[in-house]
Amino acid sequence: MKKNRRKARELALQGLYQRQLTGDPVDVIEAQLREHEEFAKIDDAHFAAMLRGAIKDAAALEAHIQPCLDRPLEELSPVERAILLLATYEFVHHIEIPYRVVINEAIELAKGYGGTDGYKYVNGVLDKLAAKVRTVEVTGKKPA
Repeated sequence: MKKNRRKARELALQGLYQRQLTGDPVDVIEAQLREHEEFAKIDDAHFAAMLRGAIKDAAALEAHIQPCLDRPLEELSPVERAILLLATYEFVHHIEIPYRVVINEAIELAKGYGGTDGYKYVNGVLDKLAAKVRTVEVTGKKPA
């Protein structure tokens, strides 16, 4: 049976959201999420890598995100911020996942959990970010 990465992203998003609101340690958040009724069906390794990696590397990931924003990162909704952290983590650390898949998955998360038009904002930011972080993949050309 193929493990579900979409649900892994969804649970990682919930974990990042919880972290922003409560400041709970990653071990506590991860343990709580592992109790989710559908956890056995997800890609456990991808979930853990995204949750732990996005929290551990948050400052570096935010440094990639901020230049693509039209406002300070702190002014984003916690959901949009968490989605952008997850997608940026995948852009940087999972180059085997095509950038379009990362963007599409982030848009789906934003549609499901974000504000009314939050998915449009997430899409715009990630399009800009992909061009910077995955230049070769996006343009098909090697940087000069």
